[in-house]
Parts: sequence; C-alpha cells; structure tokens
Amino acid sequence: MARPIVGITMGDPAGIGPEIVMKALASPEVNALCRPVVVGGADRLRLAGRLVHSNLEVRAVEAPSGQGAPPRIVDCVDVGLAPDELPWGRVSAAAGEAAYRYVERAVRLALDGAIAAICTAPLNKEALRAAGHAYPGHTELLAALSGTREVSMMLAAPKLRVIHVTTHLGLLDAIERIDPGLVERTILRGNDALVRAGIARPRVAVCAINPHAGEHGLFGRGEEETKIEPGIEAARRRGVVAEGPLPADTAFFRAGRGDFDLVVAMY
Repeated sequence: MARPIVGITMGDPAGIGPEIVMKALASPEVNALCRPVVVGGADRLRLAGRLVHSNLEVRAVEAPSGQGAPPRIVDCVDVGLAPDELPWGRVSAAAGEAAYRYVERAVRLALDGAIAAICTAPLNKEALRAAGHAYPGHTELLAALSGTREVSMMLAAPKLRVIHVTTHLGLLDAIERIDPGLVERTILRGNDALVRAGIARPRVAVCAINPHAGEHGLFGRGEEETKIEPGIEAARRRGVVAEGPLPADTAFFRAGRGDFDLVVAMY
C-alpha cells in the first residue's frame, strides 16, 4: 500500500516548530509510515537544521511530489515569509502571519487532495493575534479555513479517545456554552469518526460537569439534568450506545480498563 502524503506545517518560525520538524524527519520510523512534506519556509527550516546538527537537506518545492523525497532530503512547500534575521523566541506579528499562511496553504493542499493529512507544529496564539488572526488555536483556524461551521477536538491515544464539547474557553464560558444540542452533536461527531475508523458500534461515555455528576442536585445548578441528559437521550435515539452523565473519575477509570471506545468531556 502506498504511503500517504502528510503535510507538516512548520508552526511559528520563531518558535520550536522548525527544530522539532527537522528532528522528527530524521526518524526512519516516520518515513516508513508516510511521505512527509513540510509546509513553511525552506530557508528557516535549513537554519533550524543547522542549529540541531541535522544531516538532512531541505529541498524547496512548489507542490508535494507523488514519489516523495529521496533519502536524507526534506521536501518543503516553500511559502517563505520567515527571513533569517527573524529572532528566535520572540513573539512578533511577522512570525504570526507566516504561521497562519503555512496552515492556510496546507488546508488548500488537503482540500485539493494533494496531501492525505495535516500534522501541525506549534504556533503562538499571541503572535497569531498580533498578525490580525484572532483564533484561539489550530482547531478553530482549521475549521475556518475549511469552511466547517462547527468543529470538535478529539484527542487519541492507543487506549483512550476523548472528544470535547467545548474547547479553548474559560471554565465559566464553557459551562454557559454547553446545551443539549451541542452535547448531542458532539456525541454524534465522535461516534461517526470512530465508525469511519472501523469501530462498527462504538461505546461512548459522557462526562458530567459537576463532581459526582451533580449527586441529584447536591452539586451545581442542575446542569446534568438540563444540559447533558437530554443530549445523551437524543444521541441514543439516533442509535448511539452512550452512557452518562458520569463523574470524570468513573468515566476515565472505566475507559482505561476498556469499557468505552470514546469519552465525551464537557471542557
């Protein structure tokens, strides 16, 4: 089977991203799994390579190659925007603009089918905002660039997957944002993602907001009954195997021992 082409955005060119990318692409394991192509600034990537004493050579390209790069060569779709004199470790609008443009180009490549997936190196939210791009993180930025109205973040480890009802919000704002419709849609999104990944009938645990899942009104202001339970019931009517709302300690313990394929966390 052909290795998929994965576009790696370089992240903030003044940050740790370029160094991480050059170190990662020296791994034979990475290249055995995919055909990586960096989306960023070729000159900055070369500079980072020298800083970490990499023996890889960076090759600027216009678009990903169907054949992939030869051994010891890193292909970089060269967006530029990161001059050598850009200081490392300093927040700047110039670096924020560059990081935004790298993600923008990667999304375009993905939507055009030129790459199979995007892997993102770190960007700096302060620099992004200084450049006029007011996104709290990659999740919202990717959604905007792909024209996705509502999006959820899912974290995945070998034995645990967690999808968030709210992301990148303060706790008070998160609790206010949660409603039955959002809970239902998040459960359905997570369930559908696992079905597409080959789990025919995922088992979903839904977390509560309050300690002990509210203990029937002892904790909180009835959020479990008014905000979460109706969303779970609506998802069940759509055929989802969902249990909750569960206290977080119970949900994650049981997920860790294999009772669930997915945990839905409120924040």
